[in-house]
Amino acid sequence: LPGPPFTHQQMPRKMVYYGQINCEQDTERYLDVVKYVFSHYKKEIPLVINTMGWVKGEGLLLLIDLIRLLSPSHIVQMDIYDWKAMPPLTPEHVHYSPGLHTKGKQQSKCKQLGLGDMESWEYPEGEDLSAPQHKLLYVNPEFPLAGLAGEARVHSSVLRDMSILGYLGHLQNPDIGAVLPLHYLVPYQVPFNAVALRIIHTDVAPSNIMYAVNASWVGLCCIPEEVRCQSDGPVLLTQTPICDCLGFGIVRGVDMEKKLYHILTPVPPESLRLVNCLLLGNVAIPNCVLVGQQGIEGEIPYVTSDYNYNI
Repeated sequence: LPGPPFTHQQMPRKMVYYGQINCEQDTERYLDVVKYVFSHYKKEIPLVINTMGWVKGEGLLLLIDLIRLLSPSHIVQMDIYDWKAMPPLTPEHVHYSPGLHTKGKQQSKCKQLGLGDMESWEYPEGEDLSAPQHKLLYVNPEFPLAGLAGEARVHSSVLRDMSILGYLGHLQNPDIGAVLPLHYLVPYQVPFNAVALRIIHTDVAPSNIMYAVNASWVGLCCIPEEVRCQSDGPVLLTQTPICDCLGFGIVRGVDMEKKLYHILTPVPPESLRLVNCLLLGNVAIPNCVLVGQQGIEGEIPYVTSDYNYNI
């Protein structure tokens, strides 16, 4: 509401790094993340939930799951006049419609008759989320280009880059007056065996892990388990944890001889002491950071023109 997100960044009270720009590939983990964050909400203050714009097909079913899970008192639904793909999300509609991981009321009866075979999402004991009682506020926006998905995708990618650049701006020293390139800044040195590592969005062979991690955007996270490693090699997690994220950084280099990650981050040292896990997703460093490196002759590090798009 106060303007584009990159202009007023704040440290959230509770944050999880999901690591993907949409949740289509792993909706169950997305709901687990929502449940984890929501469980820390103190209910004495109002909460505004900003849902996604994915409201077709499985996105609409996922939205119904979220409404059941979070039990909002009010829903504001924005629609455009000539688009009928999304029904009004009245309490009755949410009550009777199946979600992606939850059932509507009618489907529960089918299950009792042995007709349904969907896995039910587990809710906290004693909590009846099957009959929502929210108030629906239905709005028809009249501004131009409302509802054009293609424009939104391009726009969101630009805003994401701006948010990352705004975050990296906290690395700059305001007293110097000049903006220093990232490769002028001194990184933290983090031993391989001090932090666990997990690539969220894809499977990578252990022999190629460091190629993937180098020059990447990472979530600096805190898992409850103590990180233990018999060797000085990297500690690799086999599953993606749902845990607190304390901020973000760039792995600007990997020292294979000294077994160190070189990490640039504006996260303060008192928070960095709690970090014991690096999560790497498919959120990329903006191209301008890599292409616009100053004071370099010849080939620019991490940038190539000799690239085979068939790979």
